[in-house]
Amino acid sequence: MIPRKKLDIGWRDLAFGLKACFANPDDAAAQASVENLWSPAGNALALFSVRSGFDLVLQQLALPQGSEILVSAITIGDMVGIIEHHGLVAVPLDLDPATCAVRPNVLERAVTANTRAIVIAHLFGSRMEMDGIVAFAQRHKLFLFEDCAQAFAADGYRGHPDTDVAMFSFGTIKTATAGGGALFSFLDGTLRAAIAERQRNYAVQPASQFAKKLLKIASLKALSYRLPYTLFVGLCRFCGNSHDRIISKAVRGFAGGDLMPKLRQQPPSALLALLARRLRNCTPAQLAPRIAAANTLLQQLPAPYRLGTEAGHHTHWVLPTQCAAPDALVAHLWRQGFDATRGASSMIAVPAPAGRAAAVEAQRMMGRIVYLPFDTCGLEEELGRLANAIGRFDEACGTMNSDFAD
Repeated sequence: MIPRKKLDIGWRDLAFGLKACFANPDDAAAQASVENLWSPAGNALALFSVRSGFDLVLQQLALPQGSEILVSAITIGDMVGIIEHHGLVAVPLDLDPATCAVRPNVLERAVTANTRAIVIAHLFGSRMEMDGIVAFAQRHKLFLFEDCAQAFAADGYRGHPDTDVAMFSFGTIKTATAGGGALFSFLDGTLRAAIAERQRNYAVQPASQFAKKLLKIASLKALSYRLPYTLFVGLCRFCGNSHDRIISKAVRGFAGGDLMPKLRQQPPSALLALLARRLRNCTPAQLAPRIAAANTLLQQLPAPYRLGTEAGHHTHWVLPTQCAAPDALVAHLWRQGFDATRGASSMIAVPAPAGRAAAVEAQRMMGRIVYLPFDTCGLEEELGRLANAIGRFDEACGTMNSDFAD
């Protein structure tokens, strides 16, 4: 079985992180080091996670209860949960499937006198053009969050220069993962200082907990080699368990339980030291093979299966495809030896509140989505086999709207 995802971290990085867990902690020095590396101008703040930072900013903004926040209609479900925790209302902005970008014509229709902020998420490794969105936010005096959690490209991009807060994640399955952590770029230095002060009131995550996280990542990395992964999938089937559910749960950063206490922590110095190491060593050249593999596969897929391929900038953090019978496609690819999945992330289509228009395209996209294991295919020949498997599935279906029975 070809595994679904290659974790973007080396064994030496994991060893460095584990060693740092047992060093004398100097949290302030580690924080300053990684922040200066991200922004020599002093605009950065290192945080426990994107969710943690988003919660902190909403605490500081203290928007009136019931205020609306416009959000990209596909996002992490926890982001909507945090909005609702603060007594606010998430209003989805529908997307263009060709680019995975917010449709320009939905912005003016969505804004009301009760709208206070907007959260724009760059999806699946793509990066949408922000000038028009920045102008819209400025025109309506909206606080602009730019969610770059899936869009780190090691190319120096730190968010649009006029974005109020740009948020980057380095969680388990992200590019240049450090096993967690986030870096925010702030437009307003006063806001950055206020958020930093709020974060200092949190307890630092114990180094022992971060060490456990790194050991789990090491286990997932070891499992992702083909022979052990094939044995793992076979064992799960023999025991009547779903390997898909086990893996999807294992890579989620905040699975189960009450979310907010888990978010409200400071990152430990070992995490920050590892994050600094990853940032120093990650280059666009390291992402080039992944991008090339995605482009090779996409060129061979039937046109209706392509999603987001017209985005102007794309690093293909993951490669989603769309299909009218997604569960059948996953089962078909499993039989062909490719571990496709529908649960590669915690993404949802944001439901519309009462009285607001539903994000129809986003709902359709998430209802049809399948993530392909393109970056674990070692050879162009294997990418061709994957494309051929999808082509045979498409022929068996007749059309994307037909029921599929293998």
